[in-house]
Amino acid sequence: MLSGLSLFLSSPLSPAQAVGPVQVLGTVLSLSLFFALTVHIAARNVLGDVPIRNALGIGPLLAVIAVSLTALGVHPALTILLAILVDAVAISRLYGVGRRYTIFVTFIHAVVSVILGVVLFAALTLAFLGPPEGP
Repeated sequence: MLSGLSLFLSSPLSPAQAVGPVQVLGTVLSLSLFFALTVHIAARNVLGDVPIRNALGIGPLLAVIAVSLTALGVHPALTILLAILVDAVAISRLYGVGRRYTIFVTFIHAVVSVILGVVLFAALTLAFLGPPEGP
């Protein structure tokens, strides 16, 4: 049991691992696209037909916040709270909607991001590790 735990704690996703600028840039770009896609899905579901350029303005902002605060060692709860607040302000300004719609789009964006993130994580885990072995 403990060997499995130590293997988990020393996984490739360990924050103590040294990364270069290429890895950081790749992470920021992939997170930017992910957040832009999820905010566009949320905005389209709440507001109807909206231009994608608004979402492309929000995605990189959230990605930079997530990567930089994580690299600085800021507590994840504080990072998530700040990202949600910045997301709400950006949605309000870029989409030009009132408080009620801003809160609703931000909430839907968070839900879509979590659901899509879990599905992508599971798919990538299966793709790289394969299905669990039988008895």
